Order: sequence, then C-alpha cells, then structure tokens
Amino acid sequence: MKKTPTDRWQNTITNYKKKCQNILKLSNNIRYAGVINAYGRTLTGVIKPKLTPLLKSEEVKNEFFIVSTLISLRQASDSSVGKLDYMLLKHSKVHIIILHKKEITFYISINPKEKNFEQLVSKIKKTI
Repeated sequence: MKKTPTDRWQNTITNYKKKCQNILKLSNNIRYAGVINAYGRTLTGVIKPKLTPLLKSEEVKNEFFIVSTLISLRQASDSSVGKLDYMLLKHSKVHIIILHKKEITFYISINPKEKNFEQLVSKIKKTI
C-alpha cells in the first residue's frame, strides 16, 4: 500500500519527536528540545518532565519567529561567510543551542550549569 502525503508527514513529525526525546537523554541539563520550521511554527517539542517552562505561550511564538527569521537572513550570507554550524544564545537563566538542518531548526534550551557545551553540541549533531 502506498503512503499518502499525510502518512509521510506524520512519519516525519514522529521522527523529529524521537530525535527530540533522544536529545533530552544526552544531558540532565537539557530542559527542552524542539523543531521549528522556516516560519517559526513548532513542528514538535519535548520539555523535560517536571520542569516549568520559562516562557509563556505568546513569548514562545515570538521567540521561534525571531529564530526562524534570523536563520533565513543568515542563509543569504552562507556563500560569503560559510555555512552556519550552530548558534549559542547565552542568557542568565538558560542557554539555547540552535542548529539548522535542511528546512528545519532544532531549538534546544539548556541549564547554564552545563560545562561541556562543545561536547554536548557534538552529541546533538550526531543525534539529528
């Protein structure tokens, strides 16, 4: 039986969710792992159990829109400065790793207590 576009889309989302769950397992300091599209829409996301989100719903929408816009604008300069490896946003309460792969962006928030960011980023890259 041939898969419909809806079936393929559901499989894609399920695969993204599994990747997010695997990212959460990489470190106890990872708070959230999610996937957003080029328009800032959440395709899937997983928050560490028993954690309270730092952002409210509207703040999350704005954050993801900003990130997706930044990624889109950065792609325009790929030929000049090279392809983006990852972004690290450091805030006092949370650090955010942003990785772009094809048409999607992985958004991972991490407790600032994490000491081995380079090693963690390397593990995340292997997971996605």
